Amino acid sequence: MAQIPAPPPEPQDTLDSYVGLAPEGADRRARSRGWQTVRALPPGAVITMEYRTGRLNFEVKDGRVARVWKG
Repeated sequence: MAQIPAPPPEPQDTLDSYVGLAPEGADRRARSRGWQTVRALPPGAVITMEYRTGRLNFEVKDGRVARVWKG
């Protein structure tokens, strides 16, 4: 039986550094640092809770990133 490939390592990044940025700038920064998927979400958005390696989520409130989490 073939081995299941390991997911690539996530970027080493300081998530708090995104807080306060405009979503467009945060998206550009995240992608340049190696995040494969970036989601900008409004507060209270209904989202799936499965964990995905390489995905970064931004909660955007009043035009700025208010919260950041992986997965």
